Amino acid sequence: MTDARKRLLIVYHTQSGNTGQLADAVLRGARRVAEVDTVIKRAFDAGTEDLLACDALLLGTPENFGYMSGALKDFFDRTYYPCEGRLEGLPYAVFVSAGNDGSGAVREIGRIAKGYGWKPAAEALIARKGIAAEDLARAEELGEGFATALSIGIL
Repeated sequence: MTDARKRLLIVYHTQSGNTGQLADAVLRGARRVAEVDTVIKRAFDAGTEDLLACDALLLGTPENFGYMSGALKDFFDRTYYPCEGRLEGLPYAVFVSAGNDGSGAVREIGRIAKGYGWKPAAEALIARKGIAAEDLARAEELGEGFATALSIGIL
């Protein structure tokens, strides 16, 4: 008997394209792990069904006024009550494209994630002042590491 394949969900918002670059890199890394089905959705396109079907979650956002994007907040607003009490312990991590320091976006996502009952499973990746090659490399490592941990059952 084999276990069902695990599903990693990447939900992100991008406006300038910076967070989109990070999301693409996270996806490239995650897809190196063939044992995990990785699904990527823009925040406005992701919903309750996507969230309930995943085994782990990566969230990407630009930093807007020291906060997450409105689109990611909208995703939370639309999914919180339908998912309430149904995703306890869901492992998640965050990647942020920050014009400043990114800590406000990470903190506020963490507060909401705690309300869902999710558990942080990796340190937040924050790319500051534009996206550099090393940021993309770190994003690929985040995606691959998260998918690997999910595939071997340590998430």
